[in-house]
Amino acid sequence: MPTVVAMPKLGFDMAEGLLVRWVKREGEAVEKGEILAEIETDKATVEVEATTGGVLRGLLVAEKTSVPVGTPIAVIGTADEPIDLAALLAEAGAAAAPPPAAAAPPPAGQMPIPPTPAAWAAAKASPLARRMAAERGLPLASLAGSGPGGRITKRDVEAAAAGTTRRQDAPGRTPAAALQTERVALTKLRSAVGRRMQTSKQLAPHFYLTSDLDAGPLMDLRVEFNALLPEPEKLSINDFIVKAAALALREFPALNASLEGESILRHGEIHIGLAVATDNGLLTVVARDADRRPLAELAESIRQIVARARQGRVRPEDIEGATFTISNLGMYEIEHFAAIINPPEAAILAVGAVRQVPVVHEGAVIPGWRMKVTLSADHRVTDGAEGARFMQALRQRIEHPLQLVV
Repeated sequence: MPTVVAMPKLGFDMAEGLLVRWVKREGEAVEKGEILAEIETDKATVEVEATTGGVLRGLLVAEKTSVPVGTPIAVIGTADEPIDLAALLAEAGAAAAPPPAAAAPPPAGQMPIPPTPAAWAAAKASPLARRMAAERGLPLASLAGSGPGGRITKRDVEAAAAGTTRRQDAPGRTPAAALQTERVALTKLRSAVGRRMQTSKQLAPHFYLTSDLDAGPLMDLRVEFNALLPEPEKLSINDFIVKAAALALREFPALNASLEGESILRHGEIHIGLAVATDNGLLTVVARDADRRPLAELAESIRQIVARARQGRVRPEDIEGATFTISNLGMYEIEHFAAIINPPEAAILAVGAVRQVPVVHEGAVIPGWRMKVTLSADHRVTDGAEGARFMQALRQRIEHPLQLVV
């Protein structure tokens, strides 16, 4: 019996999704769990898996089309079974909201032919790269990807566009690169981030606490550990910080909380959100149960989630349920900054670069490693004294990091 695939609800507040790309083509065999399509929500571009196996008999929604949650987008059946599409959609409750591509009902027993754009190309590319390539008239198949697994990124499109411009110039002269004025539409993710941050800044009374931590012991311990680990399993500074913050949150549950109406919800789990820069904007992925998982296991989980986020392949569970967020800009050599709270969470920790500086020790100036961290907290949920004690607990773990691995 054929199965109707509907636009999934990939978040509690999701009303519609943008079908960015079909991964499978009509007529292709599909196994349960295989990726069918990429859906852009307010939070991320998410890969949607097939919930049943068979043959993809029909695509009901064209790429780059936004449709409400629950709208049929595809039909999976056996290779040659007759399909009465109208009856099938009626049974699926689609009569009240027909999908845009199915406006003209096909004859019974036949599937509609979906609009098949040139983006059927098998090349892998981020959604932003696809849009930029289309705007510049660059076929994806002609581009070489420098991202993971050969994925085409924004940088690849820009490089290709610059090369095209140079070839069109007069021979024998190397013109200066020209800047172009361009208008770029807001992605759903960028729009959502803007709305959430504006709301947070307007409604949540932020206060900020900054500490300058001695990162020397952590740097030494990391070197010792990584000397024993293969390259793919080496630990990052951020792995230690996530673990340290999660353990400190166990002592201060008021910071692992959300404001809900007239009450404060103190979460029983500690799920650390991690801000990740993607082509489409800032995305928060979630390291679950960060306080209870061994450091190496936690680090491996973070590597996998961050990689999926940067490849535009996050799963719904990758981005839902954070109870506290960490934003680390140390890799960009940012020394200090204050982050905006990610609502409805009560607090966020901003982490700067580990840097070698002169420090005073027992009356002498010696070289040392220092790292600035800043807590932004919601004054409706907690106060400065409690936030300061949390920072003390964090300091104690960062400056005595052996307890993070035992």
